[in-house]
This record gives sequence, structure tokens and C-alpha cells, in this order.
Amino acid sequence: MASFPEPPVHGTLSSWDDFPVHQTAETIRHVASSDRNFYDRYYFNCHANDGSAFLVFGLGQYPNLAVQDAFACVVTGVDHEVVRASRRLGDRMDTSVGPMRVEVIRPLEELRIICEPTDDSPVAFDLVWEGAMPAFEEPRQYIRRHGRVLFDTMRLAQTGRWRGVLETAGGSFEVTPDAWWGTRDRSWGVRPVGEEEPAGVRTEGQMVGMWNYAPMQFDDHSILYILNEHDGTGHRELEEAVRIWADPSREPEWLGRPEHDAVLRSGTRYIERSTLTFPDAPGGAISIDVEPLLDCWLMHGTGYGIDPDWRHGMWQGDLVVQSRRMHYERDADQLFGLCDQVARFTQSGGSSGGAVGFGLHEFFFIGGFGRYGLEEWNPAP
Repeated sequence: MASFPEPPVHGTLSSWDDFPVHQTAETIRHVASSDRNFYDRYYFNCHANDGSAFLVFGLGQYPNLAVQDAFACVVTGVDHEVVRASRRLGDRMDTSVGPMRVEVIRPLEELRIICEPTDDSPVAFDLVWEGAMPAFEEPRQYIRRHGRVLFDTMRLAQTGRWRGVLETAGGSFEVTPDAWWGTRDRSWGVRPVGEEEPAGVRTEGQMVGMWNYAPMQFDDHSILYILNEHDGTGHRELEEAVRIWADPSREPEWLGRPEHDAVLRSGTRYIERSTLTFPDAPGGAISIDVEPLLDCWLMHGTGYGIDPDWRHGMWQGDLVVQSRRMHYERDADQLFGLCDQVARFTQSGGSSGGAVGFGLHEFFFIGGFGRYGLEEWNPAP
């Protein structure tokens, strides 16, 4: 692996500066915005389609906080294992943090993620991703609240398949493209990261209502569904539903306004099953039944916000590597927040009625959502 020495103290030149990729009159180390919350990161998930194992991996750079961090979270059964690492950001072309790294083999098509073995965690992997559909540019998310830009982000999304080896507390898995699928995204821009800031007038939080995201993969196409909906008015900060064919010669098809009908476990914010519908889809209305197979409570240990001492972009030191563990039965009282589910998706209606696929079903309810009986915030699953 190439080495990336720290830049000299009198400047910020790095290997990327030898490529014609500049967007501002700055070196690549510096971004156009001075907002502390600027970020640039990878997200991958890798799941066995039978629900036996689920890996979520992320790596991010935070140029205005001088931090690069990464995590790998593996769920097998009720065991939740996390490896996480953080270091000082140097050359932005060096996408490694401690034992973890990302390698871009063919941009927008094939990538590799690696977690070397560590002394205190059973998690290790060497996995190659290959896209099952063309990478897709999702809609820009822009939210301004009380004068300040809270979100201004861009993201690409892609479904795909994996090959390689995954080591977990539950044993070793041979990962093959026929049985191990997944989703990845690349996002960048401004969104809240790192330590909590004084709320001031912004006491309503970063996001409100229902967050629901489901990129799903079928044999010859994928569907990307996303929304952030406020309760009561039907207003949505963000929504999209699009069908993308594996054959790149076919144009993506927008499916119109998506609708959701979730069944929550009594007294909780946990979705037991759901039906997603697309009434205005080309070729006829589509209905998709969502059957969760395995849960990953993603905010625990990974930096998404539960741990006050470890959040994305938070300064930890020149290099820190840690591991964290949870047991979903023993620690059931802690299971709340953002949930990523491996799910089976079954279509009815439209031209692909009867098609069965697999992918991610992600949800989070923030504050009240009266449609599902959630009137006030309740830190429960």
C-alpha cells in the first residue's frame, strides 16, 4: 500500500494536488465552505440475503475539523460488534484509518473495503463490491433553519453485490455475489457532525418526523425510495422514488410520490413490517411488502450520535482504535434511534409483479408522528 507522508508544516500540498480536480483557489486539503460541519464520506452495507449476517461500514473525512474516522459494525443474530478508528486528517487521498481502508478499483463500479484483524475484536474482512446498477445521483438535500444552513448535501447511491471473506464473532463467512448483496452511498456537503453545538433558537433538533430509506435490489432492476416526512401536513423535506435498470441503456423511471403504511410494535418506534406503494408508477401502480430479516441499531458505537464520547468528526487524537459490543437481548432497553434492517422486498402490480428482492430498510422517528401514534419523543425502540 502506498505511503502518504504528512504535508510540510509550511503548506498543505498533497498527492491529490497533482490531479486536475480543484474546485476552488485552495489546495485539495481545504474545501469551499468553512462550516465546521462539512464532511465527505463513504457508506457501505453487506448482507447475507438469508439474514444470517449484516455488515455496515463507513469512512468519513471532516476537513474543517482535521479528522478522518471509520467504523465497521457487524450483526449476527443478537450480537452487535463494532470496530472504530479515528485519526488526524492529512492527505485526503489516503482513505485509511487504523485497520480500515477503502480502495477504489474502478470508479463508480468496483471498490474494496478492508478491516485488518485487531487484538480486541473478532471482526475482520476483505471484500470487493461491484455495482449492480449505474451509480445514481440522488436529489440534493437543502435545509435552512433560523438563518443557518443545516443540510446542504449531495449523494450518489448504488446497489451491488459482494465477494470476499468476513470474519465475525459467529464465525467465518465466504461472501459470494449470488447470496451477498448490499447498498452503498457517497455523500458530501454540510450536515451536523461531531460534538453538540449550543442549540440557541434551533431547539427543534436536526431533523423531525419520519425518516425512511429503502434501496432494494431485484434481478434486473433496483428501486431507490427515500423520504423525510413531517407529521400532520404530509410535507416532506426530501422524497424520491426511482426505478433503475441493471441494463445501463435503459433510462431511470421516476415512480411518482411514494406512500408508506408501516406496522409498529405496540408501544415502540420499531417497524415490524411495512408496505410501500407507488400509485403513479409508469406501467401501473406498484406495491412492495417489506419483511425485515435482521436489525442493526446503527447509532450504537458507530458515531451516529448515541455515544457522547464518539461521534463522526469528533477529535480523538492522532490515532485511536477501539471496539464496542452489544447483545440485543441483554441490552434491549438501549435499542432505539436509527435502525438499519436487512429486508426482503416482494412486489405486486406493475410490470414486475411477483419479483422478490433484498436490500436495506432504514427508519428513524424523531419527535411526534401522530399517524403511527407517536405523539412525543420516547427513547424506546
